[in-house]
Amino acid sequence: MDQNNTELKRGLEERHITLMSLGACIGVGLFLGSASAIKMAGPGILFAYAISGLIIFFILRALGEMGIQKPVAGSFSTYARDFLGPLAGYLTGWNYWFLWIVTCMAEITAIGIYMEYWFPGAPRWIWALAALVIMTVVNGIAVKAYGELEFWFALIKIVTIIAMIIVGAAMIFFGLGNGGVATGISNLWNHGGLFPNGFKGVLFSMQMVMYAYLGIEMIGVTAGEVKNPEKSLSKAIDTVFWRILIFYVGALFVIMSIYPWNEIGTSGSPFVLTFEKVGIRGAAGIINFVVLTAALSSCNSGIFSTARMLFDLANHNEAPKKFGKITKKGVPGVAVIASAAALLIGVVLNYIVPAKVFAWVTSIATFSAIWTWVIILLSQLRYRKTLKQDEVKKLKYKMPLFPFTNYLSLAFLAVVIVLMASSADTRIALIVGPIWLILLIAFYYGKGLHKRDHGQVISNKQVS
Repeated sequence: MDQNNTELKRGLEERHITLMSLGACIGVGLFLGSASAIKMAGPGILFAYAISGLIIFFILRALGEMGIQKPVAGSFSTYARDFLGPLAGYLTGWNYWFLWIVTCMAEITAIGIYMEYWFPGAPRWIWALAALVIMTVVNGIAVKAYGELEFWFALIKIVTIIAMIIVGAAMIFFGLGNGGVATGISNLWNHGGLFPNGFKGVLFSMQMVMYAYLGIEMIGVTAGEVKNPEKSLSKAIDTVFWRILIFYVGALFVIMSIYPWNEIGTSGSPFVLTFEKVGIRGAAGIINFVVLTAALSSCNSGIFSTARMLFDLANHNEAPKKFGKITKKGVPGVAVIASAAALLIGVVLNYIVPAKVFAWVTSIATFSAIWTWVIILLSQLRYRKTLKQDEVKKLKYKMPLFPFTNYLSLAFLAVVIVLMASSADTRIALIVGPIWLILLIAFYYGKGLHKRDHGQVISNKQVS
């Protein structure tokens, strides 16, 4: 361990960040979560993903404006500290750590479930533990090892979805796998119309839709380790909305055109059914492998991002100093191990977690993600206020239609929170989330961190 070195190594290439940003918005939210969202909204789910995708694009543009000017590992936690105050930075850093710990607990548990397909007699906790150990080792080797693995995980998901869209389109327009009879797209409106459950159904699907986008803000966390932040980050962010349209809206358009929306999820995965219909043997096994890599990818990204947040918190004396130590490979090794140790709780949960807890976990993670997105938008608003008019003109990467898009996005996120409060399954997030924030605030003031931060702010002002 190199105790003197506090700089993270810039080991991520442009191809890593491009595929990672692509993979970040394609996960279990599409492969698994979309079925429950479709039940609520029917074909109207296409509008939910498109509208939510646009809001996510605005959030990432706000993050990109700050990230390209100041590429740091702490990302939005650092920006919150700089522009909203020390408490906001402290809460955002620990909240994001909590978000990924909760998410990864669900993912490693899911890995155990997926492995049952091939090894039905083996205990789930063994696979959960094995996945955790492997991902921890990969994150501990070097940032390039993490980037390389994430590159291939993302590639597997992308190739699968593109193949499904192409095969599905061939069924719709040319009757492939259907005796040459084109299925057409009439299933989109033949079973109650585009909005069979009204606009209310679309609204109530928003929590799962937003959960599907969780993790996409991790593009900002990689800023401290990207070789060319300006080029790589701007390219990744600018193409996000189009990727969402292709991979989410495109894939679901094809699925709901081929299969009636009210039958999706009752006869197995639509991805499996689509491939089986054209005679691809072992389609279930192939898709199970893809979903497995999606869960591994999320776990891999979770350990990466939580370790960087601990590293940033330690450098601001808001976490134990040892989390700020860097290995000779330029990796925050102690922080990686600490996050992995917290995830061991997920292995234990494999003994006791009933199926309903997954719904709770996704809603808790969504609440924490919304906090992060709100902080990004507010930080960028305050950041702009610190700039003079000529400095704004010199910005390399600007938030479009500022500040209207900030307020529009904030209003949208507020609506999602209200909707979560109205559902019994997601209401728990509005209990657990605030309790976690209250505990963090109590620790902040109980340990006197506010006095130290206040002193630092005064000192910085005197220096300037």
